[in-house]
Amino acid sequence: MKIKQHIPNAITMLNLLSGLISLTFTFEGNYIYASLFIFLAAVFDFLDGNAARILKAHSELGKQLDSLADVVSFGVAPGIMIFQMISVQCGGSCNVLEQMHITPYFAMLIPVCSALRLAKFNIDLRQEVNFIGMPTPANAIFFASIPLVLFVQPHLFSLVHLDFLVTFFSNTRILTILAVFFSYLLISDFKIFSMKFKNLAWKGNQLRYILLILSVVLFILFFLSAVPLIITLYVLISIFFQNYITD
Repeated sequence: MKIKQHIPNAITMLNLLSGLISLTFTFEGNYIYASLFIFLAAVFDFLDGNAARILKAHSELGKQLDSLADVVSFGVAPGIMIFQMISVQCGGSCNVLEQMHITPYFAMLIPVCSALRLAKFNIDLRQEVNFIGMPTPANAIFFASIPLVLFVQPHLFSLVHLDFLVTFFSNTRILTILAVFFSYLLISDFKIFSMKFKNLAWKGNQLRYILLILSVVLFILFFLSAVPLIITLYVLISIFFQNYITD
């Protein structure tokens, strides 16, 4: 086998390594670095597919390895991070589930549903163009952006301050609801459009261009706080414009 055929798999292993490093930072309580390594894993996930196409090095091994790496980087890593963030000491206002320390385990739905979503993706021929269910990298990026909103200076480079997002994501009950809801999206039958452009024409790419334009505006206005908003917008556009998304 030629060396170039190993390059995509090597990049996939960097994706996996990034996910593992993210986990170690989560265990140390360093959520910022844990988040950054999930973002880095997403970069490698993007690069390995492109490398395979450019080098014409597609293989069944690479496909399976990519899914296994994604389970760790986009399932286990964000799931454990949210588990740790929800695992806080409760006061008298906590409900029974929180007092029994059961609530954090709802975050385990993220890796479980991510694994199921990836397995379905591997055998579902309808997902060659767009997706059925929330893509695992997008789901992971949403949760990885939460510590950046909470712990990185919220107003850094932002033109508009979204202090309510800090309050929103600081609420462990909100985090639990988000973990359950986005886990459902992973295994749902909603069609989610892919951001891969086959050409630059407006026709057929309307949703992609709309999301890109709004994402740039949101990022300029809100900087890091824009990331969860962009992912939410991505999901909402997909759900409300199901008829425009082809299989």
